[in-house]
Amino acid sequence: MIDAMYNGGLGLINAPWWTAAAWPVLWALIKIVAVLAPLMGAVAYLTLWERKLLGWMQVRHGPNRVGPFGLLQPIADALKLLTKELIRPSAAANGLFRLGPVMAIMPALAAWVAIPFGPEAVLANVNAGLLVILAITSIEVYGVIIAGWASNSKYAFLGALRASAQMVSYEIAIGFCFLVVVMTAGSLNLADIVSSQSRGMGAGMGLDFLSWNWLPLLPIFVVYLISGVAETNRHPFDVVEGEAEIVAGHMVEYSGMGFAIFFLAEYASMWLVSILGVLMFLGGWLSPVAFLDFIPGWIWLGIKTVFVVSIFIWIRATFPRFRYDQIMRLGWKIFIPVTLVWLLLVGALMKSPWNIWQ
Repeated sequence: MIDAMYNGGLGLINAPWWTAAAWPVLWALIKIVAVLAPLMGAVAYLTLWERKLLGWMQVRHGPNRVGPFGLLQPIADALKLLTKELIRPSAAANGLFRLGPVMAIMPALAAWVAIPFGPEAVLANVNAGLLVILAITSIEVYGVIIAGWASNSKYAFLGALRASAQMVSYEIAIGFCFLVVVMTAGSLNLADIVSSQSRGMGAGMGLDFLSWNWLPLLPIFVVYLISGVAETNRHPFDVVEGEAEIVAGHMVEYSGMGFAIFFLAEYASMWLVSILGVLMFLGGWLSPVAFLDFIPGWIWLGIKTVFVVSIFIWIRATFPRFRYDQIMRLGWKIFIPVTLVWLLLVGALMKSPWNIWQ
């Protein structure tokens, strides 16, 4: 369908060669807007869903004053932050100070270029899509470091150091989790990884969810979820911006939209980590049972992603904040050895007669 729309638009052009050459660029921009516009809406309304869900868990009201049922609260928050004054410390490095928030949110948005929403519905269907996403998201740590250093504040710099160390630590565990899934699927293409989960004994019985990677790779799935929470600096791993310790971490000197961009980058990263978990472990756009195959795949992808992102909020409402030494020990001394052991076990199983991923 997407190819037909592209070819139809190209066929409408009866103009000079430069107009035909501009159409692919225009088509790429249209697809980018079609992905980013709903994504930014989802990021804004995730803040509302978090406050509503936390309110329900804590037996209190969430936002309910702005608009019906509080549905206009994210818009009111956006208008408030847009109109607030941008304050820059006099001793801050001006260029880098403004670059920090951009470097923080850009990877969380750019990585969606390789996220498939269906078998053929993807901006860039590259064979090494997972590698592209890992390469893009690894840049995010630079935004944190730049923001902390450019603020010329010891509190911001300390928060940036803690944040970068934590993010790098859990990126290693997440990388090993991805490597195990890539071994079982035999491809770095996310669409191929999803299609590989449609095979197996469970799928043969019509219970497709039993063939998804979450079951045979359950320890890896758990490690990925917890590492994703730590990678996005979410509670209980949010010591980077621990209010009782170092105020607001690397973004302590930011105000208005500068602070809002860091805030949005965190929620954009939550969506990205969630949809990656769905694609890698929960069957992506595949329906859980065969008799529900008539429901479009993008709906299943959305339902699963909302479920996973809600787990982030559930964890926030459940656990107290960890100490920094506990966080680093969990990443280096537990998760990395566990993923390495499972990497070896899965590799040995794939070479044995009991290979379930054939």
